[in-house]
Amino acid sequence: MKRRVLSLMLSVVMMASVLAGCGSDDGTGSSTPAGGTQTESQGGEDQKEGQAAGGELNLLYSSEVSTLNYLKTSSISEMGIPANTIDTLVETDNKGNLVPALATEWSQDGLVWTFKLREGVKWVDHTGAEVAEVTAQDFVDAMKYQLTPEYEAANVRNFFGVIANAEAYYMGQIGTDEDGNTYDPIDFSEVGVKALDSYTLEYTLAGEVPYFLSSLVYVTYMPAYGPLLEEKGASFATAADSMYYCGAYYLSVYEPQVRQVLTRNPLYWDAEHVYITSINSVYNAEKATLAPEMVKRGEIDEASIGADILDDWLAGEQTRELVSKERPSTDVSYFYCFNFNPTFGEEYEPENWKKAVNNENFRQAVMAAMNRRNPMAINEPNTPEQYIQNTITPATFTMNASGVDYVELETFQEIVGKDSFDETAAVSYRDAAKTELEAEEVTFPVKMLVKYNPGVSNWDKECAVLEQQIEGVLGSDFIDIIVEAGPSESFLTVRREGNYAFMKCNWGADYADPETWTDPFYQAEGSDGYKYAFLRTAISENTAAADTVQEYFGLVESAKAITADAQKDERYDAFARAEAYLIDHALVIPYGISVSDYIATKLNVFEGQYASCGTVPNLRYKGHHLMDHFVSLEEYNKNLENE
Repeated sequence: MKRRVLSLMLSVVMMASVLAGCGSDDGTGSSTPAGGTQTESQGGEDQKEGQAAGGELNLLYSSEVSTLNYLKTSSISEMGIPANTIDTLVETDNKGNLVPALATEWSQDGLVWTFKLREGVKWVDHTGAEVAEVTAQDFVDAMKYQLTPEYEAANVRNFFGVIANAEAYYMGQIGTDEDGNTYDPIDFSEVGVKALDSYTLEYTLAGEVPYFLSSLVYVTYMPAYGPLLEEKGASFATAADSMYYCGAYYLSVYEPQVRQVLTRNPLYWDAEHVYITSINSVYNAEKATLAPEMVKRGEIDEASIGADILDDWLAGEQTRELVSKERPSTDVSYFYCFNFNPTFGEEYEPENWKKAVNNENFRQAVMAAMNRRNPMAINEPNTPEQYIQNTITPATFTMNASGVDYVELETFQEIVGKDSFDETAAVSYRDAAKTELEAEEVTFPVKMLVKYNPGVSNWDKECAVLEQQIEGVLGSDFIDIIVEAGPSESFLTVRREGNYAFMKCNWGADYADPETWTDPFYQAEGSDGYKYAFLRTAISENTAAADTVQEYFGLVESAKAITADAQKDERYDAFARAEAYLIDHALVIPYGISVSDYIATKLNVFEGQYASCGTVPNLRYKGHHLMDHFVSLEEYNKNLENE
């Protein structure tokens, strides 16, 4: 039965449920923005006490992006600029409710979703000059660009199994996959995205996708100006003047390893809710050390207050009122990956590592020897246990149809209620692994290369604690943990190229459904997936872990096949079984959610957009006021209570 656009009141109620329990939305929409940042003062006319009028936000950054091309990247660190310069069909308010953005309303008829676009939205260049109007074709052209293999879009698989014929079109251009399977080319007109007219966009899905609406806040569904894509091709978004902008800001200055400037877009359709006039970011590789001192001198408006100086700042008469915290978030999960396809140098004995990592007792020994509280305490010395999690999916991320938190499902009870750290068990696993690995002529100690990004505050300290902890339990004659700094620029190449043995990784939820947390680990046949642990290598090389990995992949595939709204509980139970199996067999070690770092900031972190998935909303400055003072912990706690 066709589901039509309902009234504003019904729309607001239904949107409020999407992020809490994906799949319950019925496709309704509204032409009137609602909630959170959308209902604040018009252009700041009722400016509140403590809020500066307009203002420039001055920041430091220590790691340069490797690309501005939002149609290519899957890196959270590279989404900050597009989050603020490119709008999406829907956005979230500061409570996490989905509200209209570039689309004013939408409807669903079976597998077909139709979006009515806001008229008069402008593309501007890096000077803020008007270029053209945003139309439905810009969404079509952006998807076609991502589905063109030569552009190497990292998120292209987000369309596979979601948008009708997206995978067939993409694979048809490649012709033959890694396993020699041949694909015939098809025309792009067969892909499930169409501009019915300038302001009507239509998506046809490959099947029922319970989380589709929530996925639209992610970078994959951002538009791009078609004529510019055709002109620039691979050079699109390589500089500030090689892309156009339709968001709250435009990138007016981009000087790599010097500075970035985001300037308020006066032609933005919702400019009255953009209060900060510019975000000025200056590059400095020593940000972690210099930023706090620059805050004290009034030179910048935000800094991380690391554990090494936190006590002094809280005790200092001049600094204690400058300290607050980040907004708690469950949109990113951290976990430790074992790499099944090592590409590091011979001095680290990759073949020896490969035999060890395919042995389950070896992996179990590492997991049991790892006291996660110790490295977590580097960033949160007071209450580290609040941020440790025993599952990949964070608590409160989503609920099933019965209102049960996903991680509280019966399947997870043994995992959630038990700390994996167990020295006695670790020694037992070690002894069993040693016997088995000696039979395979593995040499000891097994070298385990652990890499970290030197541009990330305290990561080196976490690795040092990890080394001491695991070697202390298992013995340095069994395992030799080698901690090594990776590049501060383009650090993601370490993971993507498999240049590590064991490493802390993360994943940001792309949509409000547990399937999103399988993406780092699941690899379809003939695919590298998102290049995390390279689990499929165990199958392709028929190693000792092949059957275990195959079983996990099968559980994921069974869960993905359950798509009907009426089977939401069954779907969630199936994904829970897959995730529990992944953890039970130590194919990955859960670590925790993002620590709410102690910071000094002139922003009320609860003002801006928020989402438990999609990453993009949490990076936006729209809706934020620049305060005329640094927020204190007391003020932060009051703001938190008002949420």
